[in-house]
Amino acid sequence: MKKLKILIFTCIVGISLTGCFEDLDDNLIASSEINDFVWKGMNAVYLYKSEIPDLADDRFATNEAYSNYLNSFNSPEAIFESLLYLPNTVDRFSRIFDNYFDLQNAQQGTSISNGLEFNLYFLPGSTTEVYGAITLVLNNSVADNLGLQRGQIFRAVNGTNLTESNFRSLLFEQDNYTLNFADYDDNGTPEDNTDDTVTLNGESETLSKVQYTENPVHIAQTITLADDTKVGYLVYNGFNSSFDGALNDAFAGFLADGVDELVLDFRYNGGGAIQTAAYLGSMVTGQFNAQVYSKLFYNENLQDLNRDFLFTNTIDGIGGINSLGLSKVYVLTTNLRTASASELVINSLGSYIDVVVIGENTVGKTQASVTIYDSATLSFEDVNPNHTYAMQPLIANSTNVNDELVPANGISPDISVSERPNTLGTLGDINEPLLAAALADIQGLGRFFQPEIYNLDLIKTKPSILGQDMYID
Repeated sequence: MKKLKILIFTCIVGISLTGCFEDLDDNLIASSEINDFVWKGMNAVYLYKSEIPDLADDRFATNEAYSNYLNSFNSPEAIFESLLYLPNTVDRFSRIFDNYFDLQNAQQGTSISNGLEFNLYFLPGSTTEVYGAITLVLNNSVADNLGLQRGQIFRAVNGTNLTESNFRSLLFEQDNYTLNFADYDDNGTPEDNTDDTVTLNGESETLSKVQYTENPVHIAQTITLADDTKVGYLVYNGFNSSFDGALNDAFAGFLADGVDELVLDFRYNGGGAIQTAAYLGSMVTGQFNAQVYSKLFYNENLQDLNRDFLFTNTIDGIGGINSLGLSKVYVLTTNLRTASASELVINSLGSYIDVVVIGENTVGKTQASVTIYDSATLSFEDVNPNHTYAMQPLIANSTNVNDELVPANGISPDISVSERPNTLGTLGDINEPLLAAALADIQGLGRFFQPEIYNLDLIKTKPSILGQDMYID
């Protein structure tokens, strides 16, 4: 990966930064040097460069025209957003950051967090009143140490009922708050939520956000079924290269247990490092060593950087991969958080083995990004000390060995099961709905069927700093 990064930035320098502006007077644009970085970076690497007239190499006839263009934007965010290709449909994922230290920490699994992940919903019959359901409690976090559990319902924060207009300030804009919990009652009509109620129950818990490093290997356990079939179950929440060893250790445990089947729980995995995704595919299989796992295709100016990621039997700096040699794998998904590198695993493995997707339609992100900085090589080396902006533009399309992209509307499940706020269950429990569906299929008990009993008014909230990412580490 280090060689790839060097190659990318060497190529960038040759194409753009020493190209049409090689003798640009930087003093002319001193007041907009961050805007200058944004334009040059996007001009160099953006996947959809050819679709954006303002990114054309011959866009500006003079330095003055370029300077006037940069100064026409009142912020780096404004010029960045102006250069995105169809941001509501095609490029939903390129991002700019005003503090790259936060981004770097997040990529290594470190953030300011209380350890809670949750979904927010409108109360039945309301378009303004909001309640939340805890979907994940991160291991060894503040929330975990307080004993909070997946499936707990909350209706208020600091004694104030949640609404569509205040949930952002109450939940995302303060580091300390008190959750006021509630009871969910379907009133004996699980097929119809119009009469459901969410009522405060007097219980509460105060949480503080602190610096926290997440090991994405959330659960790794072996389940033994009645017929002695051994099923490996892995809740994996992010393709973080810092924890490649922990991931490999989890598969060592599966090998030692002699697992026959494997369930990968990607419900809360928004993506991460492509190379780690290739390692995971190699752990699931093992019989395809050195064959093409996935491919990357860059924009028309960077075609020399197109590359293949291969199945492998070793992890750089760690050693041999613990491979299960499976010909079938189950993957659990949700439609707001299973994205990017998680989808890459499904798409890439599906060309070689049977991949059974259980849950909801995935997000639909097939593009990869890389972090670029304001330096001569767009790398962190010799970065401009005058600001802390960085970008993660989409730079390549990822396909499987058959050149197939992840569909823009996501990957459809083979077995459709939606998470319900009042029936979430405990991760790893054989009765938890999505895992139960996988185990039923493994045992040949017939495909689990969940009728579409009602539509949930799920609120899309602000994503984490990494969002839904597949990046070149």
